[in-house]
Amino acid sequence: MTDSLIMLRRNLKHAIRYPSLPISSIAVPVLMLLLFVGVFGSTLTAGLNGTDYIDYVTPGIVVLTVASGCISTAVSVSLDMTQGIMNRFRTMAISRGALMSGHVVGGVIQTMLSIALVVAVAVLLGFRPNAGIVEWLAAAGILVLLAFALGWLAAGIGLTARGPESASNLPLPFTFLPMLGSGFVPTDSLPGWLRWFAEYQPFTPINETLRGLLMGTPTDDAAIAVVWCAGLIAVGYLWSRRAFTKRTTR
Repeated sequence: MTDSLIMLRRNLKHAIRYPSLPISSIAVPVLMLLLFVGVFGSTLTAGLNGTDYIDYVTPGIVVLTVASGCISTAVSVSLDMTQGIMNRFRTMAISRGALMSGHVVGGVIQTMLSIALVVAVAVLLGFRPNAGIVEWLAAAGILVLLAFALGWLAAGIGLTARGPESASNLPLPFTFLPMLGSGFVPTDSLPGWLRWFAEYQPFTPINETLRGLLMGTPTDDAAIAVVWCAGLIAVGYLWSRRAFTKRTTR
């Protein structure tokens, strides 16, 4: 536990010293929010049965924020691997698990702070959630699970990427999946083939659960969302652990 806290503190200090990646993980969702609400909002509201578009799209933007945040985790892991920092830590009495968990937990904390800023911008633009304290806590729980899921997958990407540039590009599909689900428009409005994909990909039940918790709509997909997150955490953790062992035993 002490080793994990030391590595967590190291990664948070590194993020403060070099804030370009954390800032970009906030800037992209905010720009998307401004674009869709300011430019397309009046048009897209027409198909929402009286719901303001800002209220519909904000949960999707929040999920996009989580997806954007995992890029910095992949890059930071890749930097440590390519610059020989991991090899230096291996000569010290530091737990191997702490090396990766420090990156992932640090990324989750940064992501949750980014979400708070994005939600604040959405409120300034007119976002008015109906959630009480229980719903907010449940929403935070879903987002933490998703952040851990994508964080462990990003750690695996950082370990297997050839370098930081590759590590910054490989997680980009995660940022597109929320848009190819119900994050920005209802799946009913999508073409047939895309609608099928949107309804069965992991981000749609997460979008719908978060929207339901914040806006008081049904949360029928909550169990599916949790299962998706738990499954992705397991896959990402096992993959990153195996990749780390492979990289450090060469």
